Amino acid sequence: MRTLAIVLAGGAGKRMGTATNKQFLLLDNKPIIVRTLQIFEECRPVDGVYLVVNQKDLPVMQEEILETYKFNKVLKLVIGGRLRQDSVRNGLEAIENPCDIVIIHDGARPFVSPSFVEKGIFLMEMFDAVIPALPVKDTIKTVSKEGFVMKTLERDSLWSVQTPQTFKYELILKAYRDGMNKKLYGFDDATFLEHMGKKVKVIEGSPYNIKITTPEDLIIAKGMLSQLKGGD
Repeated sequence: MRTLAIVLAGGAGKRMGTATNKQFLLLDNKPIIVRTLQIFEECRPVDGVYLVVNQKDLPVMQEEILETYKFNKVLKLVIGGRLRQDSVRNGLEAIENPCDIVIIHDGARPFVSPSFVEKGIFLMEMFDAVIPALPVKDTIKTVSKEGFVMKTLERDSLWSVQTPQTFKYELILKAYRDGMNKKLYGFDDATFLEHMGKKVKVIEGSPYNIKITTPEDLIIAKGMLSQLKGGD
């Protein structure tokens, strides 16, 4: 089955508090996006990658990332949109030769293993959509705009969702087209399938699979990397 990945690297770095896109920040002397792309470069079942970028970052991504690190699987750079869902839609529509499976992944999540990506692809034989998530550990409350507790949610049924999210290509493309035509907001990619009434299989993710968004996340990521390397 032909399998492609859409990697989202169009963030502006606002929460990181830097003028530079967080994807280009260094993690042990290597840009975050490089570490993320290496995951898919090493994952055998992935045939190619569509990399979604901010218009202003296009030259840097082309010259300093792709030409420097020689990623063979990056097939195309796609310009992102205003919202994350616009960027995903652009990536889906940019796929020229139809594929069977598409993986959607945040470029700022560099700690997924190639074997984990492969697991999602394998499960496509049984499901239309597979997403990783972790059970929520903290007590979650809904709070009013005035700052008062409205409700305490049942923790046993709450999961914190991650990427990579893996889908049958034609199904997720239809879900995005239909959902965005109806002006729906997708909290994640699977949300659009939920609006169609489709089942989404949840598998357990990894506590290492953090999304690097804030300066605190970068500190945590550096600690994780050191631990993964055996404390070197």
